[in-house]
Amino acid sequence: MSKEKAPAIRTFGDLKKSGYKTRPIRDELRENLILRMKEDKPSFEGVWGYENSVIPQLEQAILSRHHINLLGLRGQAKTRLARLMVELLDEWIPEVAGSEIHDDPFQPISRYAREMIREKGDDTEINWVHRSDRFYEKLATPDVTVADLIGDVDPIKAANLKLSYADDRVIHFGMIPRANRCIFVINELPDLQSRIQVALFNILEEGDVQIRGFKVRLPLDVQFVFTANPEDYTNRGSIVTPLKDRIGSQILTHYPQDLQTARRITAQEAALVPAQEKGIHVPELARDLLEQISFEARKSEYVDRKSGVSARMSITAYENLLSTAERRMLKTGDTTTTIRLSDFMGVLPAITGKIELVYEGEQEGADNVAQILVEEAVKTVFSTHFPEIRKLERKDEETPYDALIAWFFESEGIDLMDDLTDSEYRSVLTEIGPLRALVGKHLPELEERDLPFAHEMVLWGLEGFEKLSKKRISEGFRFRDLYGSYISRL
Repeated sequence: MSKEKAPAIRTFGDLKKSGYKTRPIRDELRENLILRMKEDKPSFEGVWGYENSVIPQLEQAILSRHHINLLGLRGQAKTRLARLMVELLDEWIPEVAGSEIHDDPFQPISRYAREMIREKGDDTEINWVHRSDRFYEKLATPDVTVADLIGDVDPIKAANLKLSYADDRVIHFGMIPRANRCIFVINELPDLQSRIQVALFNILEEGDVQIRGFKVRLPLDVQFVFTANPEDYTNRGSIVTPLKDRIGSQILTHYPQDLQTARRITAQEAALVPAQEKGIHVPELARDLLEQISFEARKSEYVDRKSGVSARMSITAYENLLSTAERRMLKTGDTTTTIRLSDFMGVLPAITGKIELVYEGEQEGADNVAQILVEEAVKTVFSTHFPEIRKLERKDEETPYDALIAWFFESEGIDLMDDLTDSEYRSVLTEIGPLRALVGKHLPELEERDLPFAHEMVLWGLEGFEKLSKKRISEGFRFRDLYGSYISRL
């Protein structure tokens, strides 16, 4: 329902006649979740890979009416899950018109709302708040103050209203009171100073706030969702123990556990231009390879595993991959093109900015580490579809790659230049007779337009397992026989 279709009720008297009943936000979330589950509708739509882990725990926390802490490494959809909780709220709720803190007409808590209802009674004006306006979010940073979150005395208001600082009407409410009857998310909770975390104790336990020396007590109705990174507990700060004790459920998030889930997330989140989607074909092998890079990074000896590798790396890498192909297409004059493996050199900038390196990685250099990750991903995907290449082989033992390696030994090899048109690219690969036979045997169901990518992946795979040599030249890649090229130089 759009915001224009808010209920027509405009006074407190009409609201009472309608039979409307208010309910605490945590009851609201719980009861709406129960309705969804009974109707067999997804409670958190568009989040993949959590169906049997995070989402059941999150549903249990909502059914338990708990405040929630989502604990996980960066890029694990923690904030996304919190934002999706908005869909479990009622579409519209009434508030006293003019209230700064979404006062419930039946249970007003601010001085303004109580006086308004005392003065006007059933004629008190009512506003309707859409659920999309009931989400508040704050990134915890060391400079956040109690005044920001809870409130403080406003000297300008005191001067304008000609009131003393001892009057509670001079209070300026912070973000949390303004989030009354709403979902309030604090991201990166450990970054919040300990003394600020202490100020949250009463709000979580009793649901009220105290501002400076005022006796005002506001029994707030807020659903808190916190997010935190396990790394933060040791590197930047920690969640103080009494605060952790007041958070009902702590839920651990995780990265996608298989390529198919990772592919689904990337396809959903990547911001592509329609022209790219229409003119650039991405082979299935290329999609698998792209996701495999993140899997390799998460287990790499060069990458800090405690820091994690965000799912955003695959998303931005995919966008870069298509832009690399689009740039080539613009230079060659082709109107359509297919992703090539050499296009993956264009995703390196998306990788280098998304990984935290350990000492060995710093020594290697971010760009080199990114290239190593791509090559390791090629080896993994290659090994999934083609026969194993063992490190130790007997001299007289035949392998499926003998004919292909012999072709390179007897020839000058090939150069795959970056600016080749699609027809030129296919033509160069077609020269390698044993290559098509090898791919046809092990990937017989591959579409014709996907064959060039598979052909190039075999060459990269053989180089990765030290059966061919690959060298980056100024504008492309040169593939040669591993030993023949050395002999020819002699």
